Amino acid sequence: MTYDVQAIRAHFPALDGGAAHFDGPGGSQVPDVVGEAVAGTLCAAIANRGVVTAAERRASAVVTEARLAVADLLAADPAGVVFGRSMTQLTYDFSRTLAQKWGPGDEVVVTRLDHDANIRPWVQAAAAAGATVRWVDFDPGTGELAPIGPLLSERTRLVAVTAASNLLGTRPDIPAIAAQVHAAGALLYVDGVHLTPHALVDITELGADFYACSPYKFLGPHLGVVAAAPAALETLHPDKLLPSTNAVPERFELGTLPYELLAGTTAAIDFLAGLVPGTGSRRSRLRGSMAGLEEHENALLARLDAGLAALPGVTRYGAPERHRTPTVLFAVAGVASQAVYEHLGARGVNAPAGSFYAIECSRHLGLGDAGAVRTGIAPYTTEDDVDRLLAGVESLARG
Repeated sequence: MTYDVQAIRAHFPALDGGAAHFDGPGGSQVPDVVGEAVAGTLCAAIANRGVVTAAERRASAVVTEARLAVADLLAADPAGVVFGRSMTQLTYDFSRTLAQKWGPGDEVVVTRLDHDANIRPWVQAAAAAGATVRWVDFDPGTGELAPIGPLLSERTRLVAVTAASNLLGTRPDIPAIAAQVHAAGALLYVDGVHLTPHALVDITELGADFYACSPYKFLGPHLGVVAAAPAALETLHPDKLLPSTNAVPERFELGTLPYELLAGTTAAIDFLAGLVPGTGSRRSRLRGSMAGLEEHENALLARLDAGLAALPGVTRYGAPERHRTPTVLFAVAGVASQAVYEHLGARGVNAPAGSFYAIECSRHLGLGDAGAVRTGIAPYTTEDDVDRLLAGVESLARG
């Protein structure tokens, strides 16, 4: 079956506003079924989880269904799916918990390619434990991550690395990195926030001990997820309230979960599984849909990249010819990136500018804290959207 972008777009009420949305890396637009799931859960009788009343059983079912849906999305064990307010919050929680076992002489590895949410929690946790932080750079010309192996030793406790740069789209070879990290006896924490919306994920194949992502980047509500093997979670003991359960994964989920957001997450994953019509299990349908989505997004990426390359004074960052997510960071000579953003916004094209919390990455590129213009392609992006963006940039570049 072919990828029918117009049929998909019909499910996104936000697109009725007429804007071309290239702001998906910061948060995608949401299909109608997700909004309906959120509203339906909020308006239904619901209570704390339990088995006595219908309201309690409904809450329990919402949580169970969300864990199963995320497990299908990531090829994870549902008993190892942890929910939290955001990826940032969860990463801080896990960094503090893991750092309980660190001390002077231990080492933690972070990269300058990452979003700060997968840098600062580890840097700060290491500082509190007296551990040493070792940094991995990347090539500013290609956007490719430098080898991690030379920084690993028997003192390495954890490596934090992105599965895809939210600024450049670079996709490091996570399975190869995982093999090196595990050979050194360390753990691997992978930021999958920017990869998950664009590719089929299998955390076992990746070799991630912990895999973090955010449903609001893949058509869902604002929420965070960390997936890990239940056995690994059993070895960790975060601070928690005395009456709260010590069972995994609930021991990491502080307070009452947002049932409506979990219902929206399940709906978003079901929607992703139906981007390309198919049969079989949800995981099987996700496999077909994500393959169709990658083909659609890569074709638009090629169109966008070629169009920008043809414009005078436009600088693209990273290596567009390499395997990457459909993300392009660019600047226009003589025009502040904020001004490019505003110019495009006035033409109904949403392509924001900044460092997008990838502050180390932006600085390493020589862009400072101001960053550049970021364009991200999403399941609802069309050729017309790309052409509108290119026309807007051209009017500045040739002006």
